[in-house]
Amino acid sequence: MRNRGQLFIGIVLILVGLVFLIGHLFDVNVWALWPLGLILLGVWLLLRPRLITSDVVVRQRLLGDIHRDGVWQVADEEIWIGVGDVELDMTRADIPVGETRLRVFGFVGDVDVFVPAGVGVSVSSTAFVTDGRVLGQKRDRFLSTLHLASEDYETAERKIGLETTFFVVDLRVKQI
Repeated sequence: MRNRGQLFIGIVLILVGLVFLIGHLFDVNVWALWPLGLILLGVWLLLRPRLITSDVVVRQRLLGDIHRDGVWQVADEEIWIGVGDVELDMTRADIPVGETRLRVFGFVGDVDVFVPAGVGVSVSSTAFVTDGRVLGQKRDRFLSTLHLASEDYETAERKIGLETTFFVVDLRVKQI
């Protein structure tokens, strides 16, 4: 699979389906398992930053927004947000040569990314519902992955690879 987010959502849906099937077959109240699910989610969120390489920055926020603009250093990063907006304005940022991977995970939110002209952009979004305006194209998705890349992505000296995984996302990516 090209997108780990799509794999993650698929596994979660299979596990939830199995829990409901087992609950039905053995007459178990599945809704009583929600506290256990929340505990497991909390443990996973605490352990996740330790499972990735040390050169990737991980930022987590349950509620609220993450905004970055002006002069800043773009680097490989994972952003975890429960409900909120992520705005990354890279028009004056220092973007390194090569490909920089940005992964944004969340439940419900807006993701707005502004990239200077001449920087290649690849976007992959997996969500239950995606409302996307990416690189001048309007693309809406329901239970499917959105993949788009700028025309110069393969040949660009500097590249941004953006992956988003949400339940519901309003995605905007624009080259300026």
